[in-house]
Amino acid sequence: MTSKMFFRQKFGRRAALVAITTACITVQAQNDSIAVPAGFTGMLPGYLAPSALPNSLAMVPPVPAADSSALMLDKEISRRSFLLRDTARWALAKSDANLSFPHAAGTFSCALNAPVSEPATPRLYKLLRRTLADLGGSTYAAKIHYNRARPFIWNQEPICTPNDREILAKDGSYPSGHTAAGWGWALILAELSPAQSDAILLRGLSFGESRNVCNAHWHSDVVQARNVAAGTVARLHADDDFRADLGAAKAELAAVRSMGMKPDRDCVAEAAALAIKPSLAQ
Repeated sequence: MTSKMFFRQKFGRRAALVAITTACITVQAQNDSIAVPAGFTGMLPGYLAPSALPNSLAMVPPVPAADSSALMLDKEISRRSFLLRDTARWALAKSDANLSFPHAAGTFSCALNAPVSEPATPRLYKLLRRTLADLGGSTYAAKIHYNRARPFIWNQEPICTPNDREILAKDGSYPSGHTAAGWGWALILAELSPAQSDAILLRGLSFGESRNVCNAHWHSDVVQARNVAAGTVARLHADDDFRADLGAAKAELAAVRSMGMKPDRDCVAEAAALAIKPSLAQ
């Protein structure tokens, strides 16, 4: 089961209609029984019960209208993304699309200037895994209500994760769950490591932009997902378990820095990829 199928099952208003084709295991979290897909590596229950998540349908405006300037901008940014195909930026967007763990844990390691992994930072690793469920799940009230078609359906162009094309075509585009996860993580990590906050927030912005590069989301999907993520992070701060893990993760980061441990990604290659913009692509 993919993360998309999981979020639709757990948080969607029409959850009972979603077919479950992969065996799930049930765990207990915050007095709520939650189905965790056995086939999705690294998924953990979130800190918040579904009823405690922000209502994205109330938080985002309607999908851009057919003749609006917002839709014209969406289409123009989509067209510009074609210039990045098969570049290093396209490859980074493909990497950003992979929300499974342990891969996703290292997304911000260059921005943090520290490794992020289960062996090096176990509490931070768990924090990222659990908030993935909260941040991704928070987008589904609006996703299912609007059921917006993705840009690759409109333009019939490739996406950076072709194996996901079928499931993405059935999953609403607005707002972007990937972007909500990436921006939420950026806000959390900037709080944990304020000296690196500029780099962290810039990486969070680029993580959302990767969804445009991938041809998987419209620009407005990405913009509105950041608003939903900010609301979710604010709500998480009212949760005792989240605050406890936040404090422990901050101590872990200080410890790995004191030992001189380095990021677990190729930061030179990442910086080069992020420097590639549509206007510069050949």
